[in-house]
Amino acid sequence: MAKEFDLAKAKARVKTVIGISVAIAVFLIFLGILDAGGAVDLPMEAFDYFIFAVMALVGPYGFYQSRIDKRLHDIERRLPDFLRDVSEAGRFGMTLADAIVVAASGRYGKLTPEIKKMAAQIQWGVPASHALRLFAERINTPLVGRVTTIVIKSSDAGGNVADVLSMVSHSVKEVHHAQDEQSIEMVTYLAVIYIAFMVFIATIIILDTTFLPQMEKAGTALAESAMSGGGGAGNANLISVEYIPEIKFIFTLSIIIHGIGDGIVAGILHKGKISEGMKHSFIMLVIGFLALRVMFGGLSIMGG
Repeated sequence: MAKEFDLAKAKARVKTVIGISVAIAVFLIFLGILDAGGAVDLPMEAFDYFIFAVMALVGPYGFYQSRIDKRLHDIERRLPDFLRDVSEAGRFGMTLADAIVVAASGRYGKLTPEIKKMAAQIQWGVPASHALRLFAERINTPLVGRVTTIVIKSSDAGGNVADVLSMVSHSVKEVHHAQDEQSIEMVTYLAVIYIAFMVFIATIIILDTTFLPQMEKAGTALAESAMSGGGGAGNANLISVEYIPEIKFIFTLSIIIHGIGDGIVAGILHKGKISEGMKHSFIMLVIGFLALRVMFGGLSIMGG
């Protein structure tokens, strides 16, 4: 049997997830500060702890909220089936309350527990319109709110509720169809963002492994030539090798910033939600960290 979905409890758990994420992030930042200051000797670079702190801030909330959104999405997907069954029962002369109770015997996936709860409330004497309002408050999505409002107003007006339910069911299916088409189109943009991020990482790695070493080698050669009185004395100041560690740090920082920003943009484009973007930010941060620390040996500023 499908587990009942309680939005109020889910929101309370979201706050708990956020609190735990913040606590973990603060702890990791504290470890990074201690390691950077030399107070303790930890196995990783100090900057790694700051990266993990960012991951802790965006990852748990992003994935948990995404799970809640998926549950709500599954509920909305089965709503047209429920409306169709209630409409069919209404055509046999049943009232809206009786039609809901009869339709509650059907199977509607993640929506089933909510329908059974609504039917139980009606059997306990709660008016059908009020039971629908309670249902809308529990789910609390714009689509469910609009649908229940239309059904309630139609029932209160004494019109042909069965016809209204049929039209609403068809309209909801059309909305879902439009959402599916939009989602398919946005997947292309999502892939482009991920590819662009990986190309950016590859560019940073190429600069770090080829361009900067050559700069350092040329700068060192010019400096030695200047010290020995060679002809390169006038060009020795053209390459300041002492700034190369700072450049490497900027490279690393740019990957972190790009991972967060590109992930947020990806989530907004794909699902229209920042929480979805935080999930993608976490994934991009993991990709960037692994690429720099594991697959390619890491930047010098990170690996030492």
